[in-house]
Formats: sequence, structure tokens, C-alpha cells
Amino acid sequence: MTRKRRATALITGAAGGIGRALVTAFHGADYHVIATDRVVTLPADLNDIDYFRADLAELVADPSKAEHLFDAVRQRLAGKGLKVLVNNAAIQILGDTASLSRAAWHATLDVNLLAPFFLVQGLLPELESACGCVLNIGSIHARLSKHRFAAYATSKAALGALTRALALDLGGRVRVLNLEPAAIATEMLAAGFADDSGGLARLAAYHPSGSIGDPADLARLALALAEIDSPFLTGTSIGFDGGIAGCLHDPG
Repeated sequence: MTRKRRATALITGAAGGIGRALVTAFHGADYHVIATDRVVTLPADLNDIDYFRADLAELVADPSKAEHLFDAVRQRLAGKGLKVLVNNAAIQILGDTASLSRAAWHATLDVNLLAPFFLVQGLLPELESACGCVLNIGSIHARLSKHRFAAYATSKAALGALTRALALDLGGRVRVLNLEPAAIATEMLAAGFADDSGGLARLAAYHPSGSIGDPADLARLALALAEIDSPFLTGTSIGFDGGIAGCLHDPG
């Protein structure tokens, strides 16, 4: 017997560490989860999720491919509304001012900023009919960044501005929120410290919490924000950063 789900959530970037945690949390909370990513199939632990492959850069570049994606979502909604849209997919291309290419800038802004806007725009009737919620997954880099992160940090800062602008445009019809995590324990983060055995421990210690964020905890926060059915909670960014946003690093 097929289980009846109470609402639908669309989650992009579902194959990554944070994406998998988001899919697991919403699926476990009885949502029908529609998941997208660039990979052909999701990891085996998510094999019962309603998944289809989608390249968000193509969505931005080609209106016909965008409409194909929207149609795929609408078919899965079967006339029902879209309660939650989680704009989680992102790319991170590092480079200093002398080396960042035009291609890197375009790719970063297409996936991290323009795709979230066009997803909201293209699925707005479905979001409005469900009094839905848009959750943008931003980053602490929107406010506090490091060397070589110009493209990524700029895209995430703009995503915060887009959150506020969409909330103004959509009023009480669709809530729009932005989560800004700091370091989260994913395979991508670990790979960045592959040549530095003590680096992750030092990073954890630098956070006032003494830890790196758990993707499952971030996903539970996202779920809780989606479940708070109050139009007054909109247009804002919420940190999930272990207190590091309050740190001033003085190398002296």
C-alpha cells in the first residue's frame, strides 16, 4: 500500500552531504520529497526518493530546459501545491582576484543565485496555492569570508539580498527564508583537509561551540522553519554557525 504524504518539498543539490540530510529530514517528517541534482542516481540510502536529474546551470541558460524542469515537478505534484522549495544546490569555485575567470563567475552566479530565483518564479503558482515556504541555503561567507572566496561569498551575500527582495514581492503568499551555516561536516569539507590531518580539529576548536556543524542538525532546523506556519517569519537570514559569527580573529 502506497503511503500518503501530507505535503511536498522540492530539494535541489540532493546528492551532497547537506542535501542528503535535508532529503532524509523532510522524508522522515512525512513529506513527499522531490529531489534533484546533477548526478544520475542518488546514493543508495535515498533510493526510495522521487528523484530526477537536473542541471541548474542549464535551467538558467536555456528557457526550454527550465520549462522542462518545471513540467517534471508539476507532473509529480499532480495538481497539488508545493509546500517547500529548498534551494540547496551550490558550487564553490575558489580563486584570487588575478585568477578568477569569467566562466567561474558566471557558473557560480548561475547556480547559487539565478537558479533559486528562476525556480521560485517558475513554480510560483504551485508555491502560492500551498501557502508555501522557500528556504535558501546560504553561507556564513555572505558576511564573513576568507581569501580566494570572492565569487562564492558574493553569490551567497546576493542570495541573502534576494531573500529579502522576494519576501517584499511575495508578501504573505509565500514565506522566504535564508539559512547561513558555517562549517558543516560533509565529505566536501573533509576533502579540503585531506592533506592537513589536524586541520578539522583546529577548525572545530575555533568555533565557540567547539564543534563543526552536523548536517542532520541543519536539516532539522530547515524542517522546523518550514513547519512554522507564520507569515511573520519571512525575509530574514538565520545563522547556524556555532557562534563563529561573533569571533574577531586577531593574528597578533
